[in-house]
Amino acid sequence: MSYPRAGEPLPAPLPPETRTVGQLVAESIRLYGRHFWPSLALGVGPAAIGVIATALDGSARLALVVVLGPILFSLSYLGAVVIAAEANGSLPVAFLVGVVAFLPIAIARVVVFPGIYIVVLVWFAVVGFAVPAVLVEELPLRRAFRRGWTLGRADFVHALGSLATLVIAIFLSGLVLFFLIQSFGDQALRVAAFLAGLVLAPLFFLGAALLYTDQAARVAR
Repeated sequence: MSYPRAGEPLPAPLPPETRTVGQLVAESIRLYGRHFWPSLALGVGPAAIGVIATALDGSARLALVVVLGPILFSLSYLGAVVIAAEANGSLPVAFLVGVVAFLPIAIARVVVFPGIYIVVLVWFAVVGFAVPAVLVEELPLRRAFRRGWTLGRADFVHALGSLATLVIAIFLSGLVLFFLIQSFGDQALRVAAFLAGLVLAPLFFLGAALLYTDQAARVAR
């Protein structure tokens, strides 16, 4: 296998209908870099709720994460779709769909059992694309959910693999940061956790928004 030499342009990325998981992640990072500040803002809500939740326990933590989590995640996802594509659909409808898509993910942060993360990623893979279906294709609520189901099944392995890869990349990057600063005390850890969430969480939302274009292209071909 030959690699481009220093100074040579990188090969053109594959079109969405044949884009691999690795290329999706790479394109998500490029999109992040091209729209850095708007993309960074996508991480504020998820990072804040993650840090606040660690300071709570019991019913207070459950209520915060399950009620506020889907709201903040949905808003970030809407922002990512607007960054990634031309979005003219109904924001309120897309927001509602996003809350439904992210509710199991929020629950998984406080109710843990073996395999739950696979379950919630499967759910998002067949429901989450309904959000860009509203914003980009301007579909109403019921048709958007049907469209999301169709898009998720278009290449389910690609969809689930891409989402899982994004989550793993974010988790490992956050873990590295945690170990780098764990000796600086509890307050530093909270600050680091917020910064890690702020910087890394947008990658998932942007990746999911680009994954929609992959799945739509696979349906169309």
